[in-house]
Amino acid sequence: MRVPLTRVEANDPLPESADVVVIGAGIVGTFTAWFLARRGMKVALVEKGFVGGEQSSRNWGWVRQQNRDARELPIATESLRLWEQFEAESGETTGFRRSGLLYLSNDDAELARWARWCEFAKTAGVKTEVFGSREAKNRDRATGREWKGGVFAPTDGTADPGRAAPAVARAIRKLSGTVHENCAARGIETAGGRVSAVVTERGTIRTSAAVLSGGAWASTFCRQLGIRFPQATIRASVAAVSLPSGTLPDALHTSGITITRRGENLFTLAISGIARFDPTWQKVRYARDFLPMFSSRWRSLSLGTLEGIRSGHESSTRWRLDQPTPMERMRVLDPTPDETAIKEIRRRAAAMCPAIATAKAAGAWAGYIDMTPDGVPVIGESAQIAGFVVAAGLSGHGFGIGPGVGHLTADIVSGAMPIVDPEPYRHERFEQSVWGKVADF
Repeated sequence: MRVPLTRVEANDPLPESADVVVIGAGIVGTFTAWFLARRGMKVALVEKGFVGGEQSSRNWGWVRQQNRDARELPIATESLRLWEQFEAESGETTGFRRSGLLYLSNDDAELARWARWCEFAKTAGVKTEVFGSREAKNRDRATGREWKGGVFAPTDGTADPGRAAPAVARAIRKLSGTVHENCAARGIETAGGRVSAVVTERGTIRTSAAVLSGGAWASTFCRQLGIRFPQATIRASVAAVSLPSGTLPDALHTSGITITRRGENLFTLAISGIARFDPTWQKVRYARDFLPMFSSRWRSLSLGTLEGIRSGHESSTRWRLDQPTPMERMRVLDPTPDETAIKEIRRRAAAMCPAIATAKAAGAWAGYIDMTPDGVPVIGESAQIAGFVVAAGLSGHGFGIGPGVGHLTADIVSGAMPIVDPEPYRHERFEQSVWGKVADF
């Protein structure tokens, strides 16, 4: 494991039955299980590796409304409230804070796009501030550059990706839910067209409802059930430096570099959109679905390696429930950071912020971001199997909206009034035309 992660060491006895089995203990799976447990349901959360071990601990940690796609904005707004609610109710700490998110630019077109979004945000009750060069100079003390302008989202913030999902897992256990690490779900059993059990490597759990929050593994898992779920992953890399808190902004985005404080003295550095496209058979299978997205973003993607095939998360094979699966051979996706990207990240960061030039390097890691063709998650019950709910394809936006996605998923499972309109997240939208509108923001 290259990424900093708090370990839970959760190996509860596997129950014979549960009201709901949640498959995958990332930020969405843990919050889904927590909201279900709060409602008095008997929940088992199963994870093939470690709680939060994959993309949920490898992202920037931003919890934002700013520049969200209109379809995601309602769930992003609810999530901000739910991050705070979780800490107040559970007594656990995720590192969430409303630090504000600062965006700076010297590109007129980019500034105009941000300003248009801010006008739209006013209609949704989102607070954001647009400013010019003088205010940019006042706000920016770290780069020593002149900026034409920017935007500031004062109520947005960040949480600690290495602490968040483990904190929620601990809270689940306080509510008598069970959490099972190193316990891969191999598949589900059905009776009369409905979920009747989840089969794991340690045994079978009888249940009438299963939630798949498997991140990069979700499409391959669905394929075992005869469910078509177009999904493709990209490999994104992050560098980290050690600096005293206050040296850099808590959260700063520019076209050249993005900086985020993670914990007390650790700052992560990344370039937005830069990633490797590791070829796999699954990407070939869904090439037509992703053509509009990748054709518009080809400049920021580079051809990767065969690591995607070796990792097994986009496998073309079918597996048996009584034999080890690719998930048991690859407990945690810990892909190799792209050294070319890491060098460029550090070069740009040092050139923009003088303090980074002399900072101590504190590591680098990569993660597989699970994308849908339109960049918006899938959250909803399968049309083929009653009781089987998918919450995946978070498209690089999932950490910040994790609480809202978890709440909505719990609403769907329990039959409660949805916290937001679930219609934009329906899986069936990929059966229409060429395949929905790609996210604008």
